[in-house]
Amino acid sequence: MNIRYSPKGQAMPGPVVPIGKEAFEAKENTEIRWLGSAGIFVNSRGTNIMIDPVLEGFDMETLFDSPILPEDVPVLDAVLVTHIDNDHFSRPTCKDLKKVCKSYHAPQYVAKVMREEEDIPGTGHDIHETFEVGPVKVTLTPADHDWQNFVPEFQYRHWEKEDYCGFWLETPDGTVWTPGDSRLLDEQLHMPDPDVILFDFADNAVHITFEGAVKLANTYPKAQLICIHWGSVDAPDMNTFNGNPEDLVPRVTNPERIHALAPGEVFAL
Repeated sequence: MNIRYSPKGQAMPGPVVPIGKEAFEAKENTEIRWLGSAGIFVNSRGTNIMIDPVLEGFDMETLFDSPILPEDVPVLDAVLVTHIDNDHFSRPTCKDLKKVCKSYHAPQYVAKVMREEEDIPGTGHDIHETFEVGPVKVTLTPADHDWQNFVPEFQYRHWEKEDYCGFWLETPDGTVWTPGDSRLLDEQLHMPDPDVILFDFADNAVHITFEGAVKLANTYPKAQLICIHWGSVDAPDMNTFNGNPEDLVPRVTNPERIHALAPGEVFAL
């Protein structure tokens, strides 16, 4: 693993690999690139999807520059957003991608916010609902991340479980699953075997926790694990952001499947 450390001692990935226009061209397989934070870019045989892209405008200092800016994205078939938090739903990014993005998909509440507050044409979906983006079949999976219900300044509404989701992508080359920000759920331990898990291992009570992440990983011992939600935000004292993939190695079955990609680096499915 290419792990570096910030001056404050926070684990961070290797140098950014810029994403050029060629990354969006038709391929003979499915390619996955980490965008930083929880963001992912998937090109499945020329169908281009971004999940939770935060390419600009984040309100905390980051440890690296984005591998691509919105104005350099030539085309997108879809942006998928798991929930409302601004390290997942980047309003500036989504708005600046409107000229090239064909569709936006999210849980019902997030899609409503897209439409009514940001003039983004969001399509809302229910948990377990399935839709298609080209050859990719997408299903919303449940998540449990309603931290706003416990913080007074965010109690302007009651946050429902269905306001948060994961996404299960069935591509021609295999399955890719992002559980989303979520406490570990029993249902997440009884899925079909995924080929790739976009792997949040934040040791945080409203995330999966480190022990929960180990349990999820070892439930699917053949799944490739692309680490996300680490090494992106300059926050060494916040366990939401400061995980270290090396800590997983002694605990995860078949640790060679742990991938600490650099932002923009290709993982071929």
